[in-house]
Amino acid sequence: MSEPVQPPSAARTFGIEEEFVLLDRGSLAPVDLGVEAVADLQDDAGGVVREFFPSQVEFASPVFTTADDALATLTSFRAALGEWAGERGVVAAGTGTPLRGERLPAWEGRYARIADDIGALAVDHQINGLHVHVGIEDREERVRAANALRPWLPVLLALSANSPFWHGSDTGFASWRGVHSRRWTTYGIPPWFAHAADYDAAVAALTGIGVTSDLGTINWAVRMSSRYPTIEVRVCDAQLDAERAVAIAVVIRALVDDAAEDPTPPPPSFEPWDAALWHAARHGLDATLVHPLRGTVEPASRILGDLGRRIMPRLDGTAGELVSRMLASATTGARRQRDAHALGGLADLYAGSLAGGRAPSRPPGADPAPVNPIGRAGGRAEAEAIERRSA
Repeated sequence: MSEPVQPPSAARTFGIEEEFVLLDRGSLAPVDLGVEAVADLQDDAGGVVREFFPSQVEFASPVFTTADDALATLTSFRAALGEWAGERGVVAAGTGTPLRGERLPAWEGRYARIADDIGALAVDHQINGLHVHVGIEDREERVRAANALRPWLPVLLALSANSPFWHGSDTGFASWRGVHSRRWTTYGIPPWFAHAADYDAAVAALTGIGVTSDLGTINWAVRMSSRYPTIEVRVCDAQLDAERAVAIAVVIRALVDDAAEDPTPPPPSFEPWDAALWHAARHGLDATLVHPLRGTVEPASRILGDLGRRIMPRLDGTAGELVSRMLASATTGARRQRDAHALGGLADLYAGSLAGGRAPSRPPGADPAPVNPIGRAGGRAEAEAIERRSA
């Protein structure tokens, strides 16, 4: 009997960067303990670094080849961060935006320059992301992979949508972080590039415009890393739990493998992907998305099914299990946050998810907290109507 063929995605390396915010357990307002957390949590498993606000902590993982290693490493760091936060009477949250805002800190160094460049936007830049690096040695292949990922970026944002609240209110968006990010000088879906020299010329032309002072301020949703032989997908919100973060990472890796076998041709003169990104931020998985292959508005459930059929043959073991569960659940962190907030259990959701637990369940028949009706009931009605028309 021949040995089973190993899926291509099992060999390609990847890495994960996660941003967290430290919150007061009672008010859920940010607390400035990030510098202390970074100093206390440094170890050999990966880099723990400061972020833009002093309430934030970023964990940069080591390089992975398997979902098992990624899950073990992320789970271990999250447990350490959660324990550290608990000892200080605060909670660490894997959320794209905090429920409440933070005052402006006194920035130093590079962050001070960025804050000066973006003016009044600085106070709103309280956002936390999940960034996924996928190893690709050849720069031309990196450009081809980025081109292929462009139409999938709105779907990845919808899968990761986890920032419904802002300044104490429900925004009606699944990813308010995705909306806030649109105000950066460079944002969203990058252009289609013919080759690496084309990409380099675009970066050179952008440098000095607006807030684009260096390669690190190129804020496209997918870009070539300036430090590593990787492409970096930056579209996703920070995640409540490690399982979801790893599932999203291996989906991205599988899409990169798919791109290596099926290069993307030059696009037509008009593409809907930037508008599709706004649409995904608004609805998450609750209504419709723009289909990455057809450019048509379709129920999110149908697009998740097409994504699964495209990538599941490339995934096995833990990677396959995590992605199967994520696609089958068809829910988002934004929905879990809203449900927990309705029960007064948002702090418990953050702490429990970080420790590997689950959200408090809603009692049978209980109604969740009121939200924008277009964002919730209206979105589902729209999806159901499209399903009926498409049947």
